Amino acid sequence: MDNREIIMQTIRMNGPVIPAQIAKVIGTDIMIASATLSELVSNNILKISNIKFGSTPLYYLPGQESRLQDFAKNLHEKDKKAYDLLMQKKILRDKTAEPIVRVALRSIKDFAVPLQVKINDNVEIFWKWYLITNEEAARIIKETVEFNKPKEDIKPVQETIAGKEQEKPGEERKEIKREELKENLPEKEEKKKFVDKTAEDKFLNEVKRFFEKNSIKLIEETIVKKNLDLDMIIDVPSAVGSLTYYCKAKNKKRIGDSDLSSAFVQGQLKKLPVLFLTKGDLTKKAKEMLSKEFKNIKIKKI
Repeated sequence: MDNREIIMQTIRMNGPVIPAQIAKVIGTDIMIASATLSELVSNNILKISNIKFGSTPLYYLPGQESRLQDFAKNLHEKDKKAYDLLMQKKILRDKTAEPIVRVALRSIKDFAVPLQVKINDNVEIFWKWYLITNEEAARIIKETVEFNKPKEDIKPVQETIAGKEQEKPGEERKEIKREELKENLPEKEEKKKFVDKTAEDKFLNEVKRFFEKNSIKLIEETIVKKNLDLDMIIDVPSAVGSLTYYCKAKNKKRIGDSDLSSAFVQGQLKKLPVLFLTKGDLTKKAKEMLSKEFKNIKIKKI
């Protein structure tokens, strides 16, 4: 039997393993066992954990995610507290969690999945227990937000996580043509909408001038909210060549910790360092978090 088949059969029977265990099974040294496991990961046959057994990650088959809980005792005491809380609650709201829990949630990547949820005009981070579905997460978040918010504020939550707002039973979706809409709108209002759509984004132009001045190349841009909020991918020159960054630009007078948290999560999801551009100042809490939790975020004022 080929070593790869032996490895997969061993993991299928015993669950997540470390290279030392595989080395014994196939009768080789740890280096060769590690290389073989890494090859299986690169071919999407195996997965690798962030949690460590000693100083070594675990290798497991897709579908064995639940068995990672057997190794949760290896977590740091602070991380274990966040792990236990998330396992119990299933969903945690980032902005209401204790600071120590917020930091830990960003460390236990195997068990905590970040979700960005739009509530009115604000984007908040919620953490999902890794074994629940997005649909279940949407239901729990909706219940959590409804506890403090009016019902109409919850609609974007389901759109963000579940992908679309559910239709009411027996209700048909009516398609409204632009001509029909125009007939029912005053001429002045229609004209105003047209101007809004074609108006220039002054904040985006300011950001582009900043990039030009600093020899930064803009790769991709998304206007989250006109003249207020931008998402971008950029190339920043450095002594060792250009570096790719995720860039968040906010046109606000005060930048809070939730703004930094959102940018931090986006950077993690894109696996890129973060550059945060702003015309405003950081709140006291944001400054504290920048020096503790978000050391990898670079802040520039434009």
